[in-house]
Amino acid sequence: MGSSEGGCLTLQSYHLPQARKPERGSGVCKFAVRNTMAHLDSEAKEECLRKDLKFYFMNPCEKYRARHQIPWKLGLQILKIVMVTTQLVCFGLSNQLVVAFKEENTLAFKHVFLKGYPGIDEDDYSCSVYTEKDTYESIFFAINQYQHLMDITLGILGYGENEDNRIGLKVCKQYYKKETVFPSETLNTDSNIEIVQKNTQYVLVFDSFVIVICLASLILCTRSIVLALRLRKRFLNFFLEKYKRQVCNFDQWKFINGWYVLVIISDLMTIIGSILKTEIKAKNLTDYDLCSILLGTSTLFVWVGVIRYLGYFQAYNVLILTMQASLPKVLRFCACAGMIYLGYTFCGWIVLGPYHDKFEDLNIVAECLFSLINGDDMFATFAQIQQKSILMWLFSRLYLYSFITLFIYMILSLFIALITDSYDTIKKYQQSGFPETDLQEFLKECSSKEKYQK
Repeated sequence: MGSSEGGCLTLQSYHLPQARKPERGSGVCKFAVRNTMAHLDSEAKEECLRKDLKFYFMNPCEKYRARHQIPWKLGLQILKIVMVTTQLVCFGLSNQLVVAFKEENTLAFKHVFLKGYPGIDEDDYSCSVYTEKDTYESIFFAINQYQHLMDITLGILGYGENEDNRIGLKVCKQYYKKETVFPSETLNTDSNIEIVQKNTQYVLVFDSFVIVICLASLILCTRSIVLALRLRKRFLNFFLEKYKRQVCNFDQWKFINGWYVLVIISDLMTIIGSILKTEIKAKNLTDYDLCSILLGTSTLFVWVGVIRYLGYFQAYNVLILTMQASLPKVLRFCACAGMIYLGYTFCGWIVLGPYHDKFEDLNIVAECLFSLINGDDMFATFAQIQQKSILMWLFSRLYLYSFITLFIYMILSLFIALITDSYDTIKKYQQSGFPETDLQEFLKECSSKEKYQK
């Protein structure tokens, strides 16, 4: 390029702009920044996980000190213990009245309907007849008594009625069953006697309140288990990502709180039992047995759950730790001993059954052998064997002596030794410290960092 000035051509220098040289290391810097950010993010997630894990394994008092979280489940469990126990006591007292009412009326019906009843109230009593004449006389006597029931009885008794007409007397014939023809239980009468109970409405309201309390406890414990499973999943993924290995099974099972499972089962049984109890009070059901089993077992589980809160104190935690440590070994030992026990049970039943009252039934044999293990009724078991055969008498001695020697002096002693060994191990760990697992080491780093920051 140039310009004309006075006819002369003057050349001017023109500098082209140079291309910008690439900055060396810019990609490395960006990569380093990304790594730093990722590292910081990973540390933040790790620290958050540690805090969540540490908070999860705290007891209610520690959780309140750490985050001022009110222990709702603890208060609810204490309230539930009081209410469930009160409900069970009231139901037990009512059940006693029902049982007494049934027994007294059964005895009265035996006097009324059984001809020649001697008045001896025995559980296995049965009225037996052996001739055709006595059979017809007994049947006609029961029918005649039933027709004049309201005239001859002192109590207020009536007849059962359905939609059509009055329900008649039912007699069931059973031939040669336990040497009886007409058991006393074959008379089917409906007395329609109602037991008037005071304060029924208050009882129903109380049962409804128990159902609400157990339902709230069930929801809270289920929620805690769900949150624990989510927390375990976070920990397993983090541990696999950082350390490239799986967490041990012991640490994985620590997230499953067995006490919560026990509380859930107890709550379900209490709710079902309370509903059945309400239906019994409303005269819609009469099955006391199922209701008693549900309420009794649920109360047992509730009181067993109290041990969990005692376990927060080291002085009371020995029992729980000993049971946890010895349970797997005890179960394996019982499985092996059970095979020997079943062998003795079947052998005693088939061989000694015809010669001994305690070996006639398979269930009775099992109960008899269990009593022998605990040292109960030994002499009577030896003495009651019928000496009709010398061979059977000798076999019974060999059978009983070998069973008692094997189970009392060997198996029972080993069983106690397993529990004692677990107890000694727990006591040693409490003095020198428990072996640290992956989870405990991970939580220990959190405690170390907190002490360093302070």
